[in-house]
Amino acid sequence: MISVLILTFNEEQNIPACLESVKWCDDVLVVDSFSTDRTVELARGGGARVLEHRFVNFADQRNFGLTQGGLKNPWVLHLDADELVTPELRDQMLAAIPHTQKEAFQMPSRMMFQGQWLKYSGLYPWYQVRLGKKSSLSFVQVGHGQRETLASEKIGTLESPLLHYSFSKGIHDWVEKHNRYSTAEAVHFVEAGTEKRIDWRSILPFGNGTVRRRTLKQLFFHLPFRPTLRFLYMYCYKLGFLDGRAGLTYCRLLAFYEYLIVLKMREARWRRLGRAV
Repeated sequence: MISVLILTFNEEQNIPACLESVKWCDDVLVVDSFSTDRTVELARGGGARVLEHRFVNFADQRNFGLTQGGLKNPWVLHLDADELVTPELRDQMLAAIPHTQKEAFQMPSRMMFQGQWLKYSGLYPWYQVRLGKKSSLSFVQVGHGQRETLASEKIGTLESPLLHYSFSKGIHDWVEKHNRYSTAEAVHFVEAGTEKRIDWRSILPFGNGTVRRRTLKQLFFHLPFRPTLRFLYMYCYKLGFLDGRAGLTYCRLLAFYEYLIVLKMREARWRRLGRAV
């Protein structure tokens, strides 16, 4: 009923647990970006098929797997190697699919950090479309991440979460990734996001939650003092202080990430104007 597609690059630390969490699946495909560690060996040893494909962006990798991966089942669950599927999520997916008219489902993700779930500073529940019909769901790249191409009315919601171990390879790995992500975010919002007209109606509380979140993100990029605002929003308004020391650390890291985006947006604008940086 469900195939699983996992993206990897040097994930020997994470791929065994990820594969263990989808042992119930009879078709697991790993799309690897030419890892230099034991990721491919461990993936095959764990029962997955492996395709190697040069990484361009996340959307391209997922679409490659969908079109070239020979997936056996009509529905596909999209994972990163640092994510785990809980038994509750597995059961909810298998129960929902036979009776749905939807083309895809979004699900929340629990951010795990320093041995605990960041219930408040992790912005739970933060929904992403990760399960969809192979014939319907594809992705486009937006900033550093991918976005589904389906209309919102074709997307259902599952309440059981994925577990996301974003820091499983250490703070240094998180910083390296978010250095790259901040570049992609800055380029995206300079070239498209900040110039795009804001649809104020989508911010209203009775609208679609995903569209509202994306519009608020677009609006946020127009505000001054964004790193400070990001910290105050996460730590105070979203009650991140209730996550203890882990919450404080995570909120500081997000403010740092926001500062990188601000600096790189400024740099990108200077370059477009032909100024020295």
